[in-house]
Amino acid sequence: MMHIDFESQVPIYVQIAEMIKNDIIKGIFEEGSQVPSTTEISVNFKINPATVAKGYNLLVEEGIIYKKRGVGMFVCKDAKATLIEIRREDFYNNYIKALLVEAEKLGFSKSEVMDMMKGEKR
Repeated sequence: MMHIDFESQVPIYVQIAEMIKNDIIKGIFEEGSQVPSTTEISVNFKINPATVAKGYNLLVEEGIIYKKRGVGMFVCKDAKATLIEIRREDFYNNYIKALLVEAEKLGFSKSEVMDMMKGEKR
């Protein structure tokens, strides 16, 4: 179920793009399948269709969806694999590297960090 946080600092068009990406990763929208129209989303959330279009344009630029003229927007081939690879890289760079840097500062060994990740505290 799509949800927009109107109180968020994240722009609505970015939230829309992220919702579509999440639904692709979850398998809700498979490659080759059509995503909801800009009108459908704008009516559901009572937002300007141009805002939805801006979010969809982000996805087109990233090669996640493509437009079939007069038909709608569709999920690109390998979009799920592409998104997962991007998120894995981001996860490593944003979480794992930071965790290892902090663990080193605190004097934890790699085995201690692994034990903590398994839920075992020394």
